[in-house]
Amino acid sequence: MAVWPKSCVGMTGLSVSEVNRRLFTNLVEHHLRYTLAKRRIQLTRQDWYNATAMAVRDMLVEKMLATSARFDRAGAKKLYYLSLEFLIGRSLENNLFNLGIIDICREYLAANGVDLQVLLDEEPDAALGNGGLGRLAACFLDSLATLDMPAYAYGINYEFGLFRQEIRDGYQLERPDSWRRSSSPWLVARPEESVLVPVYGRIEHRFDRNGEYQPLWVESRLLVGIPSDLPISGYGDRTVNFVRLYSASASDEFDMQIFNAGDYLKAVEQKMVSETISKVLYPSDDVAAGRELRLLQEYFFVACAMRDIVRGFVNRGYDFIDFPAKVAIQLNDTHPALAIAELMRLFVDHYDLPWTTAWELTRSTFAYTNHTLMPEALERWPLSLMERVVPRHLQIIREINRRFLAEATDIWPEEPERCARVAIIEEGREPQVRMAHLAIVGSHSVNGVSELHSELIKTRLVPEFYQLWPQRFSNKTNGVTQRRWLLMANPGLANLLCETIGPGWITNLEELRRLEPLADDPDFRARFAAIKRINKERLATVARRIADVDLDPASIFDVQAKRIHEYKRQLLMALGIVHQYLSIVEDGAEPVAARTYILAGKAAPGYWAARMLIKLINNLAAVINSDHRTHGLIKVAFLPDYRVSLAEKIIPAADVSEQISTAGREASGTGNMKFAMNGALTIGTLDGANIEIREAVGAQNIFIFGLTADEIAEMVAQRAYHPMTIYNSDTRLRRVLDELTSDRFCPNEPGLFRWIRDSLLYSDDYFLLADFGSYIDTQAAISAEFLSSDTWTRKAILNVARIGRFSSDRTVAEYAREIWGLKSA
Repeated sequence: MAVWPKSCVGMTGLSVSEVNRRLFTNLVEHHLRYTLAKRRIQLTRQDWYNATAMAVRDMLVEKMLATSARFDRAGAKKLYYLSLEFLIGRSLENNLFNLGIIDICREYLAANGVDLQVLLDEEPDAALGNGGLGRLAACFLDSLATLDMPAYAYGINYEFGLFRQEIRDGYQLERPDSWRRSSSPWLVARPEESVLVPVYGRIEHRFDRNGEYQPLWVESRLLVGIPSDLPISGYGDRTVNFVRLYSASASDEFDMQIFNAGDYLKAVEQKMVSETISKVLYPSDDVAAGRELRLLQEYFFVACAMRDIVRGFVNRGYDFIDFPAKVAIQLNDTHPALAIAELMRLFVDHYDLPWTTAWELTRSTFAYTNHTLMPEALERWPLSLMERVVPRHLQIIREINRRFLAEATDIWPEEPERCARVAIIEEGREPQVRMAHLAIVGSHSVNGVSELHSELIKTRLVPEFYQLWPQRFSNKTNGVTQRRWLLMANPGLANLLCETIGPGWITNLEELRRLEPLADDPDFRARFAAIKRINKERLATVARRIADVDLDPASIFDVQAKRIHEYKRQLLMALGIVHQYLSIVEDGAEPVAARTYILAGKAAPGYWAARMLIKLINNLAAVINSDHRTHGLIKVAFLPDYRVSLAEKIIPAADVSEQISTAGREASGTGNMKFAMNGALTIGTLDGANIEIREAVGAQNIFIFGLTADEIAEMVAQRAYHPMTIYNSDTRLRRVLDELTSDRFCPNEPGLFRWIRDSLLYSDDYFLLADFGSYIDTQAAISAEFLSSDTWTRKAILNVARIGRFSSDRTVAEYAREIWGLKSA
């Protein structure tokens, strides 16, 4: 338990607020003097941040220990959420809100001449994730704690995260994102709970005296997983769970053997290689060494997690027959799928459970969420690589596959092709393990993350598995936490909501329905619009600082902020920008409403096309923003280094939210929910959760364009899509593509963007040309609508009022009730 400063003890007879005030004040003073060991005159902003964060961490730890004890006393079933990434963002402000002490903190710091906002900006984003997958995991953790659910998570304690994005001459440059360079005050080190993880080596085939097969994993190298806990507070000051993050280190024993043998350089080299596992999120898999490192990462973190989960279960004195009744494990996409083989290995090799018993326990424990329909994102690992890195796990996967195919053959005795399609191991020139198939076979539940996505899983992605086990498949539409994305990110709107309908929406987002009548109230519309203007001015200040571009808050802020990928179609937005620019400078057609195009997002280092999209956007900005003919009409801005803290500035300022992925390619999306929650109107395709957002907010309050997933599927099946025909028939499109073959947007690098026209005309895999005309027409409708400020604001208010079902509180409650069997305790 925490040892509080003496002045914090014995505060009986005081209000909760006064107790918190004195406790917080005394803890900060304690850390200023005894942790930082500085006189007040020496204190820097970083010192004030560290002391404040450590004081908040002390309060969190006290509640974290009490939460854990409460769950143990109740004998509660626990959830363990496995994810390769958690896009947490900044923690200080979030924890101050959740603990209910943000005003106490602000007043104390102000009395000491310190601005809380300055300290909040001092904190780096925790570089533990990249895109929607990691941010969804973070939202779930917030909701689970707020709902008082016994839920914990496991991941990797990345030293550098993905990368810090810089833009030079329009190109993306990747810099190390050393978010822990001065150590994080939020991490609670747990070295005494480290685990040993074997890797490499070979299998010796042995039999016991009864003739039972007893394989022995020999000549393995040992890694050490060293855990640190990141407290996750729930809103309302009751529950604090945690994410356990592992750093990789070499085994001292193994290194010393090499060292003592005289090979000093090899000993140091092996230590460095081992620690590389937790250095960087998603190492490039373009080369063999990168692919091996990614497999090592995925295995390392699930091996650490499974050992920790099983150790905790055993220490609580339970019988293994009760494992699924006490433990639920959720796989966040395919990255943690090796956990299935690892749990089987522990059950069979370490605890001597019979295979059939171990398999039944394993399958009853795991659940799998699929997050993608993109074939390249469904991981496959070559057998040769797995044989070298995790030989025992490959043995187990082979046996799982053998037994599963025997069941499948009984069901489809005359259909070997169908059996081959569901096999975990894909045969061929280079046999591979299909990790999605392992996750499906080894789980009792499989879910998608939007209604369309879940349907496409059943009908297109893995229809044979759905035919085998229809009862396992369900939908759990994603959600986002309103505490982060409205209460924190948009304080002006949050205050207006609390003043108007009360604070109930903070924990029950459906309360926002009470705003609907106010959409017709002129005074409320005016206050709502004024808050949007303030948010746009705030973003304009940020853009001037980080991108050296001046934004006009009176213009339409048209935003696409997300990971750069061809299927997300940032290129379609860029083509639209070129069309509008050419309409102004060549046709003399001024837009009816001034517009500012704002884009942000990172491209994977090895993804050439995505990196070139960033270059294109920056070149468009350079040409358009410097052309006097466009002054006051259109502007383009690419905001570098997109991350949670930047998203918190962008999203509340958006008028238009671009959710324009190719229909049938986006699993769900969560940015669409965040933007709508903050009063942006969506322009989007009928893809992912856009469909459900349209149902919720009303078709008249969203701008939908383009082909549907079924229409695209039919065109593909009939081979009826001919981009060249569209190019020849649409003069607007032809002019835009032809312009990209000129050097107007790349005068210093002739021919730089010619590939775009060639690629789209001969292999438009994402149907940009098919949707271009509809997109341009819909953008024109948006401009016309924006001119009527009352109509536009009314629609924006209705988007906020009707977004309640897209809270992650609703999502995790459905998981808990229908998949995990989890209850609050």
